[in-house]
Formats: sequence, C-alpha cells, structure tokens
Amino acid sequence: MDISGLVDILIGGLLAIGGWYLNGISSEVKRIDILLNRTREDYATRHELKEDMDRVMEALHRLEDKIDRVLTHTR
Repeated sequence: MDISGLVDILIGGLLAIGGWYLNGISSEVKRIDILLNRTREDYATRHELKEDMDRVMEALHRLEDKIDRVLTHTR
C-alpha cells in the first residue's frame, strides 16, 4: 500500500470519528430541547404561584389571629 492509500484511510477514519461525535452532539441537543419543553409545560405560571402564595398568606394570618386570641385570654 502506498502513502496515498494510508492518507485516505486516515482521513476516512477522522471523518468517521467526527461524524460519530457530531451525531452524539445532535442527539444531546434534541434531548435538551425535549427537556426544556417539558419544563415549560410542568412549571407553574406566575399567576398560579401568586394565587398559591395568597392562600398561604391567608392561612398564616388566620393562625396569627388565633395565637393572638390565645395569648390575650391567658393574660
């Protein structure tokens, strides 16, 4: 085998490795895109979060009022 044949084999091997690497990168980008879309679907919107926080704050205010009533009756 002459030198040009070895160079051709080397170039072919490098191209195969490069193609394999780019295929892996492409698959990873697709996977990340799918995960990003799922994240957008699963997370609560700002409005939903505000409603939940309002309910928590109302419950804390009721609890605070009950504690105040207990403390005023024990004095």
